[in-house]
Amino acid sequence: MARVIRRPLLLLAAVSVAIVASLVHPTAGVRPFVLVLSVDDFLKDSSAHPSLPSADSTGADADADEWDDFADDTPAADPLLSPSSWVPLLDPTSPRPSGDEQDSPADSLFVAGARAMLSAASEGDDVAFVTAAAQIEAAATAGHPGAQSALAFLSSAGMTRPASRSRAFLLHKFAADAGDLQSKMAIAYSYFRQEMYEEAVKLYAELAEAALTSSLISKEPPVIEPIRLHSGTEENKEALRKSRGEDDEDFQITEYQAQRGNSAAMYKLGLLYYYGLRGLRRDYVKAFHWFSKAVEKGDTRAMELLGEIYARGAGVERNYTEAYKWLTLAAKQQHYSAYNGLGYLYVKGYGVEKKNLTKAREYFKLAADNKEAGGHYNLGVLYLKGIGVKRDIMEACNHLLQAVNAGQPKAIYQVAKLFQKGIGLKKNLHMATMLYKSVAERGPWSSLSRWALESYLKGDVGKALLLYSRMADLGYEVAQSNAAWILDRYGDQSICMGESGFCTDMERHLRAHALWWQASEQGNEHAALLIGDAYYYGRVCITIFRLAENT
Repeated sequence: MARVIRRPLLLLAAVSVAIVASLVHPTAGVRPFVLVLSVDDFLKDSSAHPSLPSADSTGADADADEWDDFADDTPAADPLLSPSSWVPLLDPTSPRPSGDEQDSPADSLFVAGARAMLSAASEGDDVAFVTAAAQIEAAATAGHPGAQSALAFLSSAGMTRPASRSRAFLLHKFAADAGDLQSKMAIAYSYFRQEMYEEAVKLYAELAEAALTSSLISKEPPVIEPIRLHSGTEENKEALRKSRGEDDEDFQITEYQAQRGNSAAMYKLGLLYYYGLRGLRRDYVKAFHWFSKAVEKGDTRAMELLGEIYARGAGVERNYTEAYKWLTLAAKQQHYSAYNGLGYLYVKGYGVEKKNLTKAREYFKLAADNKEAGGHYNLGVLYLKGIGVKRDIMEACNHLLQAVNAGQPKAIYQVAKLFQKGIGLKKNLHMATMLYKSVAERGPWSSLSRWALESYLKGDVGKALLLYSRMADLGYEVAQSNAAWILDRYGDQSICMGESGFCTDMERHLRAHALWWQASEQGNEHAALLIGDAYYYGRVCITIFRLAENT
């Protein structure tokens, strides 16, 4: 993507080829590239674009159109708890979704079949796996979208039936038309691989919006850390050690120090629980507890997060007055992200006397001037829409791209929309698709990676392979390489389900190479090296695989 520029640059925005499965935490083995934007990439006049509000639409009323980022809309239901979600099957404490469909015979068949499939994968029971697949197929035939999506996955991989990409696509289409978001991910990825960006960009835009919405209410962390099981051909022991949650020795030492009154350890525990990092389950109540303790001990860094917790109502009753108090205290301690939070409160008029767009802009600018990504993002929104300022598309683009450079998901989404619609930036559907994809992959369906990792750490390699394979079908590069590595590393174990019973050696090799190939397409250098070696040494199976891909 990068090109040589012979004029002053407006911005260097670093993104990752892995569709930024790692915009926040770059993963080893994926080669990053730098997107270089020059004045040629910006439109000279975008003020008349029909997707923008009118030039006179400034002030408080300007935030009513589709570009509004300061809305109070709260989604009615968590996408994690849709009838097709696998999460309630993996987590016994997770409630089943409410509604009529869950009581239907098709739903009962799907739940029973999916549970049995996961159990069979754990136990290495090929007969039970076939029986489970039959239950899922019966539910799919009855029109259950979750079952259709699961059956599409089995058809694509060639599990308990001949591999058929065309049948898999058709089943995913049926499920997607019924609203199944995982099948929409699979279809979008299929379009993306075929460079059908007109179709891919629409689906990924919808999925990215769902991902951003779900992060407001989901119990899952906003970013699921993409842990790679391997470093080259060897197991990535250090990364795995740090992903054991409360069983990790480092965590236990930190917890011990916090219990002994160490304020820095208290703050660190709060962060781990607030964001659900290093294998921990997200727990707002524990996060609030440790942040409060840290502040009592004099650690001012937690003040800003206490303000955010009160503003969001995360683990406590929402209280904008308390939010304003803590954000103000944090700002006085020069914690610049707090300025961004104060700006938001003034935009909305929450916890303050009244809305004040001038103060909001000043706070956002203070945050942006101190390299706070949220400040750049919110300034970008203000300039894009002309809220309290004269609309300036170039200024908006520069602020939004600064936030993208820092990995801010909402900024990535907005810049994707600019590329999609050709507002401020020249229309570029390829770039829009890539950016939307990076946000979509933060959606609630990414929680499967945590369950896959937990299974692997517990020695349940069969279930880990099944879950990583499912995510690979949705286009996750890390899952593709993890599944391929498991197939290569544990090939002598009965964990790979083939067309009829366990995989033959040929089936296992073909599946692993198919996964490595997909990972290599997304910038995984180790995968590309393996594919190149296979061609160089003339392995027949690769030739067979490529012929099959083209049929």
